Amino acid sequence: MAALTKKNVPNTSEKRAFAAVLLELRERRGLTQEQLGFESGYHPKYISLLERARFAPSLTAILELADSLGISASEMVRRVEKMLPRDRARRRDIRQIR
Repeated sequence: MAALTKKNVPNTSEKRAFAAVLLELRERRGLTQEQLGFESGYHPKYISLLERARFAPSLTAILELADSLGISASEMVRRVEKMLPRDRARRRDIRQIR
């Protein structure tokens, strides 16, 4: 298995949807990446990586970012879900356990 590098980092529809939601919420609030980083406790570079769909956030990051943006984490995830394609591929097949 090849090591992940900047050139071959998987860019999933989930990451792209989260990136778009995060960017929209941050801009609507009138915050820079630096300001959001300060308010949420994350480095501005991490915010940038999330907004460029390079990283997927952890549950803790979603909770902290949503709080800093004045929105519930469930509302943030709901917005992400609305952006996902209906026919998106599942991460793995479900097979019957014997």
